Amino acid sequence: MIEVRGRQIWIWCCHIDLSVPSPNVWSYLATMVRRYDAAVFSLPEYAQSLPIPQHFILPAIDPFSLINQELSRSDASLHLDRYAVPQDLPLVVQAGRFDKWKDPQGVIDAFRKATAHIPATLVLAGNAAADDPESSAVYESVCARAGERIIAISTNDPLLVNALQRRAAVVLQKSRREGFGLTVAEAMWKSRPVMGGDVGGIRHQIEHGRSGFLVGDIEGAAKRIGLLLGDASLRRNLGRRARSRVRRQFLMTRLLEDWLDLIDSLVLRRPVASRQKPASSG
Repeated sequence: MIEVRGRQIWIWCCHIDLSVPSPNVWSYLATMVRRYDAAVFSLPEYAQSLPIPQHFILPAIDPFSLINQELSRSDASLHLDRYAVPQDLPLVVQAGRFDKWKDPQGVIDAFRKATAHIPATLVLAGNAAADDPESSAVYESVCARAGERIIAISTNDPLLVNALQRRAAVVLQKSRREGFGLTVAEAMWKSRPVMGGDVGGIRHQIEHGRSGFLVGDIEGAAKRIGLLLGDASLRRNLGRRARSRVRRQFLMTRLLEDWLDLIDSLVLRRPVASRQKPASSG
């Protein structure tokens, strides 16, 4: 590696959850990572024992991408119609790959508890990850529990996700483990009330009780879903504050500035100032 790079500065960037890495895998990677000039992780919780400087840059969303671009209510309805998503009842949505760590079974259980007396429709939309051999089995298990008001859609369609999030009364990301989970910021950008698992990067995006809710179990999730479905004013207030938070913290402009500061600091060998603090889980 040293021979290839010459006098260039090399930065190693890692987006996955390294809070509890596999010792053997990390031992193998670390022999190479320590030869870089710096390492960048998504969160301070993922820091490792390394002899090189470590920096922490939170990911961000592109507001002009297909999944985030403005979409009129009528266009959103057309996309939902293409996938036969009913729009007669409030939508509860979770988008993301079918992965056991996203806890789709827990989402279904929480939804059923929350909607015993408040009718709604749950949509779980995503795709099977090519690098996850369990993904297809997770999707099949979700389909086995689907029904008239619990819909599973396996597709890689950003406009569908855009439409679902914009029309949702409640957006979920009930992960049990999560590297960062930008689907949270994507829904917050659309002024949606989001309820996420109290793990990883989700707790840095959602300010509990102010711009969404953080939950740890099925009972807590069911309680928050029911609360949000029954209170339109709460949904609007959380959604308004959620969009404002994303505008301040999780757009590409902030991400670009962080990276320019880091590169400048490495080139000139001067400390890089941190402009943001990790969010409190409240």
